[in-house]
Amino acid sequence: MQKNDTTFILRLLLVIGLLLLPDKTFTQEPQIFTLKDFDLRGNVKSCLVITDYGKEEFEFNREDLLTKNVTRYNDSDYDITYYKYAGGQLMEKRDEIYREGEFDKQTSIAHFYEVDTSGTKKVSEKIISYSGDVLDIYEYSYDEDGNLVKIIRSNNKGLDETNIEYNTYQGETTITYLLNGVLLKSIRTSFRKNRKGAKEKIVLTKGFIEGVPDSAQEKIYDTEDKLISLKEFNYDEIKKSFVANKFINYTYDDTGLLSREVEKNDKSVNTKDYIYQFDGTEDGNWVKKIITPKNLFTTRSISYYKDEKIKIEE
Repeated sequence: MQKNDTTFILRLLLVIGLLLLPDKTFTQEPQIFTLKDFDLRGNVKSCLVITDYGKEEFEFNREDLLTKNVTRYNDSDYDITYYKYAGGQLMEKRDEIYREGEFDKQTSIAHFYEVDTSGTKKVSEKIISYSGDVLDIYEYSYDEDGNLVKIIRSNNKGLDETNIEYNTYQGETTITYLLNGVLLKSIRTSFRKNRKGAKEKIVLTKGFIEGVPDSAQEKIYDTEDKLISLKEFNYDEIKKSFVANKFINYTYDDTGLLSREVEKNDKSVNTKDYIYQFDGTEDGNWVKKIITPKNLFTTRSISYYKDEKIKIEE
């Protein structure tokens, strides 16, 4: 395997946590990451994550917002992302790439954001290379309720427009994404009571390629909004319907941490158990996670702000 191939695989594994964040990532809407997104609690200042395949470093400000992320493949190959905010709004994001200890100007980019609240909210994003070339310009438009309703992307290849429609019927809400008038994705959210009478949220997401059904995913969340099951589907052209091909069930311990994952498909059942060691602080962050039976491990080194977190009045 060549070095470039290895780097790609490492990057894919290291950012998988970000890829699994809420569905707003699909829309390319400006994202703000907090301690909660990384399973951290308390006055965390920084967190170093060490796995079998590399290192990830995270830094946070006193408002729990991610300000810096470093992905290290080795001592000379690493990526750094900086985040800058104003009034809780993301205003700048810089992706800097270093290879063999040298800054790679050709692949590094910067995102600049402007917010217009004179009417209904609009956010513009300009993506610029470190060579000074404008790569993409996005404009995000929101309705009076703060829902994203339109994304316009423009570059030297032309203009694309994504419209997002919201419909509610008999307690179910459906969000539909149309790219240049062609169906791209739909998200239907509904609720039900389980056998114990507790309310569960069901989110069914369907993906389309050029308007043709391709895949789907059903997620069920408990009353604390924790994911308790995931079902994946492929579209069967013969049956003209979505057919389930994978089911995953998630169980959590008393502290809210994932304790067991059971994955089922047509051929097998695989179970993963999660074991944690904690840092002994009042907030109880874990510093080592072991996944059995393969004994895969992840360790974290966490530093905290020494004084109390500054409370921001709304």
